[in-house]
Amino acid sequence: MHDLHALDGFEDALIGEFRAHPVLANVSGLAEEDFAALLLQRRFVSLAFTPCYDLAIDLLRDEAGLRIARVILREEYPEGHGHGHTPSHREDMTQDMRRLGISRPALVASRPTAATQEVVRDTLELIADAGGHADSDLRLLTILRFWGEVLVSVEYGRLWERMAPLLTEEGRNRSRFYYPHHVHDAKTHSLATVSLLSGSHSDRLATRVTELLAQEESTDCFRELEERALRLKTRFYDQFLPAVDRVAATPVSPRLG
Repeated sequence: MHDLHALDGFEDALIGEFRAHPVLANVSGLAEEDFAALLLQRRFVSLAFTPCYDLAIDLLRDEAGLRIARVILREEYPEGHGHGHTPSHREDMTQDMRRLGISRPALVASRPTAATQEVVRDTLELIADAGGHADSDLRLLTILRFWGEVLVSVEYGRLWERMAPLLTEEGRNRSRFYYPHHVHDAKTHSLATVSLLSGSHSDRLATRVTELLAQEESTDCFRELEERALRLKTRFYDQFLPAVDRVAATPVSPRLG
């Protein structure tokens, strides 16, 4: 039996490294135009979420893992009866962005940068490559959990530090996308204590990941894929390092919180 406490320590160290990325750690001080540019580019990564999940689902053979992935994917489109009255999560994201001051013309004019395109392409490649291994189910679920849930919760938690003043009105949280995803994607239990009763997306996937890990002689692929998922996430934010440099070079008074 693998030492899940040791794996938790490894994973938590990666999470801490991501939280400390200079862009995420200094998001509250970014100029308004840089923060808007970040959100517009992050939108393209979010738009790739469902194709990434669909690709992984195509390649999964483990029925238990498939059921968990299908449920999570379908929650992105919460309309239960096909009447078209309920916005998708992507629409909720756009609504939050508008409340944050990003105009429709800015949304229309936005295009993914080369760096954003490379991150999306390499994420799809990582998933496709995982499907070609004998332990593909473990690999695919590890990617979905860490790349698509755990680290997403971490980055939205950081972004929320900047968004909260604008998306909180009269003490009420008005966020329809960023804050809800920060909460329901989060790792709320350790790998050693997670159970089917755990409600977040990360924890649901962790129940099956730990079961599949128990069938493997080594945890090497788990560690490798979490590190690679982290590199994808950090590469996306690296393109905004010049925005942090501008803040350091020219101190400004806080504007968006």
